[in-house]
Amino acid sequence: MSALPSELPYNSVDPEQALKYAIQHHAGERVQIIEGVIEPMAPGWDHEAIASHVRRQLNDKVHALDCVMGAGDLDLPGSSNWFIPDVAVVPTPLAKGSGALLPDQTLLVVEVTSDSNGDTDRVVKRRRYAEYGAPLYLLIDRRDRACTLFSEPGPLGYTRTVGPLPFGEPVELPEPFGLRVDTSDF
Repeated sequence: MSALPSELPYNSVDPEQALKYAIQHHAGERVQIIEGVIEPMAPGWDHEAIASHVRRQLNDKVHALDCVMGAGDLDLPGSSNWFIPDVAVVPTPLAKGSGALLPDQTLLVVEVTSDSNGDTDRVVKRRRYAEYGAPLYLLIDRRDRACTLFSEPGPLGYTRTVGPLPFGEPVELPEPFGLRVDTSDF
């Protein structure tokens, strides 16, 4: 017979797993965990318009690569982080099932900054996506009106950066995408 929750010693509960379980089973809005802080996801329409513009431009290539594009959960095991990117591209076989993926299972992650948490995308997510191996991270910074593409991830951050490129300048996504993202409507 298993122990009742009241009989379990406090040190037997993994705080990371408990926190991540709680947000996954939370009734209501979607939330992410940023360095242990639960943040609700409430992007405005101007934010969504940019993400939608990126999705439209990537759509044909994503299908040609047999991938899925969306805003699914990304777990960062061993940390108190659970991210929901604005756009992520993942191979179709990995998108089957209900579990979260890891950043290194993506081909591209896109974050569009918001006034309320732009520094999270600029600093925390950039560092963590690199640490967890996301191969390409496109930061669309609405405050600075610029895009920056980060690549070649490592434990100390991304080692290659293109940008910041002002809105209106195209962003060249390398292979496997090999396409130019038009930023003039951002």
